[in-house]
Amino acid sequence: MSRPRSRVSSFGGSIGFLLTAIPLFLFLAFIAFMFYYLFSKGVGVLSWEFLTQPPTRGMTEGGIWPCIVGTLLVTFVSLVFSVPIGICSGIYLSEYAPDNIATRMIRSSIRSLAGIPSIVYGLFGVALFVYALKFGMSILASGMTLGLMNLPWIITTAEEAITAIPSSFREGALALGSTKWESIRRNVLPYAFPGILTGVLLALARTMGETAPILFTGVTYYTKQLPTSLSSKFMALPYHLFTLATQHDQIVKVRPIAFGTAIVLLILVLAFDALAFVIRMRIAKTNTWQV
Repeated sequence: MSRPRSRVSSFGGSIGFLLTAIPLFLFLAFIAFMFYYLFSKGVGVLSWEFLTQPPTRGMTEGGIWPCIVGTLLVTFVSLVFSVPIGICSGIYLSEYAPDNIATRMIRSSIRSLAGIPSIVYGLFGVALFVYALKFGMSILASGMTLGLMNLPWIITTAEEAITAIPSSFREGALALGSTKWESIRRNVLPYAFPGILTGVLLALARTMGETAPILFTGVTYYTKQLPTSLSSKFMALPYHLFTLATQHDQIVKVRPIAFGTAIVLLILVLAFDALAFVIRMRIAKTNTWQV
């Protein structure tokens, strides 16, 4: 009687493997085709001058250096604004918040905010940062809008990373006379750091590719000047790509530049994703409790 069951089990396992492998294969094939298409269309414009020179002749020539600088600056501002608040909120929700209906409603609201379209955050950023706080159209307004958009993601990942640490780590520190904050700071956060850092870097990678929030709060169509302060307008890679692909009056002529811009943006995003993966793997090796 065991042989038929084994055959049925093996057949079911094969079907399950195929149902999992086929979507994965299609996804990898799509990614490979996307890379091939982008690089075949845009690799010809990639050069040191393309990366270090400003656009010229109405963006039909030159490079994308102001776009790279603007993207990195606005991403840095969003990091400074969102990471401390997000991590502290995650610590509070996982370690200090009482288990009651109010806390559960807060968690539910945070997860709901993570699913709001980015253009809604852009409109909210206009109302709050541009007009109410009078930051104007600037790097500061755009960065804080992006930081606000990243907060739900960072809070959730920080809370989950801290909650995953075994309670024995806390209890052992408390038994030795440590305060609650000392046990969290010395026995919990070091082990939760890989998960928290991964969430932060993935949020920043997402920030680099967003267009809608900065569209209303500070990005500009064209400038040769680099930003001189946080109140300056700026160029950014995603908006530059959008204008070249849809708004330029010589779309055919600037199409290779658009593909080159897409390649640079993709490389930056993948670099942050790869950095998150490498850091997580290296630090996780020291967390012997996971073995």
